[in-house]
Amino acid sequence: MRPLTLLLAAPAAALATPAFAQDGNSPAGGDPSDLYRDTVTVGIAGAYLPDYEGSNDSHFAVGPAAIGSIKGFSFAVLGNRASIDLIPNKPGPNFDLQLGPIAVVNFNRTNHKSIDDDRVAALPERDTAVELGGYVGIGKTGVITSPYDKLSVSVSYRHDVSGVHDSGIWQPSVSYITPLSTKAAVALFGSMQHVGRGYNQTYFGITPDDAIASGLPAYSAHGGWHDYTLGAAVTYSLTGDLLHGVKVFAGGTYKRLLNSASYSPVTRVAGSPSQWFGAVGLAYTF
Repeated sequence: MRPLTLLLAAPAAALATPAFAQDGNSPAGGDPSDLYRDTVTVGIAGAYLPDYEGSNDSHFAVGPAAIGSIKGFSFAVLGNRASIDLIPNKPGPNFDLQLGPIAVVNFNRTNHKSIDDDRVAALPERDTAVELGGYVGIGKTGVITSPYDKLSVSVSYRHDVSGVHDSGIWQPSVSYITPLSTKAAVALFGSMQHVGRGYNQTYFGITPDDAIASGLPAYSAHGGWHDYTLGAAVTYSLTGDLLHGVKVFAGGTYKRLLNSASYSPVTRVAGSPSQWFGAVGLAYTF
């Protein structure tokens, strides 16, 4: 579900981006303060994503998305990831300091029935991992195309508290979101992950006993830079505008596994270090 989270994050952020037309006209109703009112956007997406991290087989999955801003405090529930910004945003073209907790539920290789490759399906199932931590970042509204586009950079850290892989994950990320009109917006984003040895050994290591059961060679994994991800997303309002009503969104990402995860037989023999994801969905902004 982590790929689905990445894919939902940028479209969902684009859904909630305050947007005038590029010529600066006010939205319907003529009240500029409407741009900064409390909003909640909920949606659902169908995604085409790899069977497991490192797989070259894919399947369809469905994931929820909900983001909003109440009294300036932003929150997001995106697939298997939840976060809240504890520093309230100020209206208008300003710098946005970001700080808050995050939680991720990791379902990687928790169900053999969703894995087509018989060799990987013969490896032990993993329990669901619960990863808790926090993030810090900064964003700037009004940077390139209009007073309403936004560039953000952040770094997060989370650690498995469930004892499944018992290691930490650092994730720097950058995103850019801009309205194209009162009805359309586009987002570009990128991120990297640095993981502990326990993470890679859990999901990419193969013990001698597992090698006998699966037919894959034994492999000892190490920590380090794990992957980078690049993606883009668009949203278009079917009713109303970006501030309220029904909208459709779509996006895609390319993820490249690196170093130990890339060279694991789970990836190189049974799968691929190149990971592609795509999703389309509907959302409604209140």
